[in-house]
Amino acid sequence: LPLLWSERGRLTLAAVALQDHITRSVLVRNIPRNLPVSDASCGAAHVSRKHRNHNSRQSVICPEQTQGQEEREYVLDRGPPPLTLAQRMGLVAAPSRRLTAEEWAEVKTRSIQEGDSTQPCVICREEFRLQPQVLLSCSHVFHKVCLKSFEKFSGRKSCPMCRTEQYETRVIYDGARLYREKCAVRIQAFWRGYLVRKWYSNIKKYVPPKDQQLRRVFFEKKFQEMNDSLVQSCSTDVEAFLSDIDRSVASSHDILRRFDKYTSVSEMEEKDWLEAQEKAVQRGIQDCPICLNRLGSHNGSSKEDRNVLLLSCSHLFHEPCLQAFELFCHEVKPTCPLCRSHYAKMLVSN
Repeated sequence: LPLLWSERGRLTLAAVALQDHITRSVLVRNIPRNLPVSDASCGAAHVSRKHRNHNSRQSVICPEQTQGQEEREYVLDRGPPPLTLAQRMGLVAAPSRRLTAEEWAEVKTRSIQEGDSTQPCVICREEFRLQPQVLLSCSHVFHKVCLKSFEKFSGRKSCPMCRTEQYETRVIYDGARLYREKCAVRIQAFWRGYLVRKWYSNIKKYVPPKDQQLRRVFFEKKFQEMNDSLVQSCSTDVEAFLSDIDRSVASSHDILRRFDKYTSVSEMEEKDWLEAQEKAVQRGIQDCPICLNRLGSHNGSSKEDRNVLLLSCSHLFHEPCLQAFELFCHEVKPTCPLCRSHYAKMLVSN
């Protein structure tokens, strides 16, 4: 009889233990979250939310103080609940123990070797960037938000990759660190590319290329730049610029003509001039061949005498008439209006 009562007591204890385990592990999960609560609990929740918002505003105001804390890795899961009576009696398997720091280091090393943080998230197929990232005890990596959504819509806690159940999660920042390095490398590449392009554009202005066609284009551009700079340095009035050139050329011709005349005069000797004067007297010409007026007078008036020039060819002209002829002559060295020979002139009378 005592044995019978002891056997019944053990069965009763096992039934109570199993009922307690089922109540804690199964029924509690199905309790709705929108149950009515008392006013006191509502007030406490409101106060807690207000305090939480105040703390969040303080963290936003001083981000330098929390930057080190945000980069600290930590286990996201809560501590295991106390063992139920059924688990203590061995009727139900006890939950697995939590991973130690050394075991988490091995899991993270395996994840780094597989390159999970360098690949997009398996659930949303987007890069991790600066978004929260979690590492599972099975060494797979996901977005924190993506994993929560997967657990919510699947209704169970299993890895989306290997289907491992009752895993542990740990917040890591490998994806954010790799994204910062990638952004820094990209910024450096853009900056170095800008410097190289600027340096190369300056080199192209002064160093001609080796290819024949490119060298031709290079020097054509250089000559065009020189021409543009010369035009810009001159006056913008093209007509005035050309007229100045014409005046300079005319003055140069006049100076050259006078130099030739003086040179020819100096070369002639006195006896040559005497022979030319005798020839002029023998001809007996008394009128200027250009104006057809009497030599030594102006408009037939003896009061306004004009100088008479004797040419080396023995012809006589009024000095103003010969000067006007030379002015309208297009040749550099004018010739005699009568015999078309080059001459030297000398003043013979007033």
